[in-house]
Amino acid sequence: MTTRSYPAQTLALRSVASIGLASIGLALSAAPALAQGYPTTPPAPAPVKPATLPPFQETVLANGVRVVLVENHRNPVVAFRLAIPAGGIYDAKDKAGTASLVAALLTKGAGKRTADEISAVIEGAGGSISAFTDDDFLSISGSVLSNAAPLAFELLGDVVARPTLSEKEFELARTQTLSGLQLQLANPSALASQFLSAGLYGAHPYGRSSTAKSVRAITRADLVAFQSARIKPRGAVLVVAGDITLPTLITLANKGFTGWTGAAATAPSLPLPPRRTATEIVLVHRPGSVQSNLLVGNLALTPADPSRFAALVTNRVLGGDSDSRLFVTLREQKSWTYGAYSSLTRPRGMGQFQANAEVRTEVTDSALVEMLSQLRRITAEPIPVAELEPAKNALVGVFPLTIETPQQLAERVAAVKLYGLPADYLQTYRTRVAAVTATQALAAAKLAIQPQNALVVVVGDGAKVYQKLKAIAPVKIISVDGDPMTPADFIPRVMGLALDFSKLAARRDSFVVMMQGNALGSSVVSVEGVAGGWVVREATNLMGGMVDQRTTLETDKSLAPTNLVQTASMQGQKLNTEIGFANGRATGSSMTATPTGPKTTAVDAQLPAGTLDSDALQAALPLFRWVADAKFTINVFSPGKGTVEPVTLTVLGSESVTVPAGTFDTWKVEQKGGEATVMFFITKDAAHRLVKIAPVGQPIELLLAK
Repeated sequence: MTTRSYPAQTLALRSVASIGLASIGLALSAAPALAQGYPTTPPAPAPVKPATLPPFQETVLANGVRVVLVENHRNPVVAFRLAIPAGGIYDAKDKAGTASLVAALLTKGAGKRTADEISAVIEGAGGSISAFTDDDFLSISGSVLSNAAPLAFELLGDVVARPTLSEKEFELARTQTLSGLQLQLANPSALASQFLSAGLYGAHPYGRSSTAKSVRAITRADLVAFQSARIKPRGAVLVVAGDITLPTLITLANKGFTGWTGAAATAPSLPLPPRRTATEIVLVHRPGSVQSNLLVGNLALTPADPSRFAALVTNRVLGGDSDSRLFVTLREQKSWTYGAYSSLTRPRGMGQFQANAEVRTEVTDSALVEMLSQLRRITAEPIPVAELEPAKNALVGVFPLTIETPQQLAERVAAVKLYGLPADYLQTYRTRVAAVTATQALAAAKLAIQPQNALVVVVGDGAKVYQKLKAIAPVKIISVDGDPMTPADFIPRVMGLALDFSKLAARRDSFVVMMQGNALGSSVVSVEGVAGGWVVREATNLMGGMVDQRTTLETDKSLAPTNLVQTASMQGQKLNTEIGFANGRATGSSMTATPTGPKTTAVDAQLPAGTLDSDALQAALPLFRWVADAKFTINVFSPGKGTVEPVTLTVLGSESVTVPAGTFDTWKVEQKGGEATVMFFITKDAAHRLVKIAPVGQPIELLLAK
């Protein structure tokens, strides 16, 4: 008999293998019994419970301020919001923007502190304070560590009762507001929202927007009068949340509000918004736009409308997020847009329903037809359970995240009090949303969404979309400034130039480019006479060569363009533009820088007689007959967009300007239209020399150096 021996490792492996096989066999034999002990379906969700919040403690101060405290000592923070009925609806009709400017100045100097001192002291206490307006209210909100609560209420009292409203801060705030308004003209979404509100509300102040004209009409005296008449304690609501007791709050508020008494002037009676009986399209013409912004809306629901909870669920299904119908249909299925959404606004009065999308120009009509179809569907069919339940769960699930911090809680409680919502609105929000049925959602949709008489605003190139849009509904055409237009206005007209060509002479102007007081680079423009015409050259170099552009424009004797060559290097992107001009047309190609690399645009545009290339506009400025209130409109060709657009030059007034080349008495001229809104400063003397260029809404200036 032969005896075999095995290495220790082999014995160990066999032992493990035996144990493993035995275990597997035991598990398999026990599987049927174990399977009977595990559920085969997920458990039913637990019932949605009301939100648990500290009790609201309320009182009224001797001066009439209504105080609401949500006391919570979990974190050493106190947040507050003081809301006063002094919003935009109280502006004088021709001075829209007054309330907003008042809010901008309240924290820019109050009591014995300057703007910088207020900022330093509140930040030093680990807090913040700011003021803002909406249509209905002017609010001051902020937060501090609880040991700095006395400072917070001292500042709050100074801001509302003892604001400085200094002339210097007023001029700065007005300049910033005007810059913001100019930027809005270049923002299709802002334009669409502005014209939708104007169309839906009509003469009601909710439809009013600030304009450059209304803001320029406002004086510091107007702000003082508004503050004196409307920033009053009676009717104001102060909501405080966090680490403070009611007796302490009353003591600090009374001390801070010392001397602040009285009631606001009687509010003006407000007209009713117009009633719409059919779908209408407002087309806002933006020449050369490569996409269209679509906004569909109607008036819908007051804040406390009992159907609002069901309407919120309906809106979530329709366009509340990236899994909603509009988004899935227009983006994921059609690939027409990056996103499509819907929303419900909630002012103190009648709100709006809105649905929006930004789409490629060529699918503007198709996208609008699909949007309207989805609106009709949500108002005609009950929402299936497969969509209804996830929508409710999403709203229920996210709600606790909106009341986590003292700041959030103060804002939400303020909304309850300001909009007259039920006292238990926040506590029962989740349970009321969870209880919405398909029948209730459909009924709410019929109330809140009205595609049969909606107002549609389309911001885009009217020449490319008008014909298709008018097959959907009647179309009203306006410019970005709101001026009425006709389809004939899509084609630039022949314009005679009011130029004095006897002043056209060879010259060379050197500018230093400044950004927020720092030299960024240089720009040199020269005009040279050649046989049969002129050559305009431009050389711009910024940030040590990160941006370098060279332009050569050839023109005839009347500055009409004949040939353009432009090369540029922008952050590593090499760009080249070459355009020829003949027989009333511009043909060639242009390149522009984009975040993803150079973009080439084929150019083929008709040029009416009297059209200037944008690169010749600066050379032509000295040729205009500049006087007070002068206004000129000319056609300007934009190489970057390959389009011709009317540009208006308007003298706004006089201004003494100091630049490196000296101090000059100038005409302040606004250029509107074209690539951007720009301020030109042109000397009043016979030379009419351009000494300063200031693009509106940008922190850049070009100052004449020599």
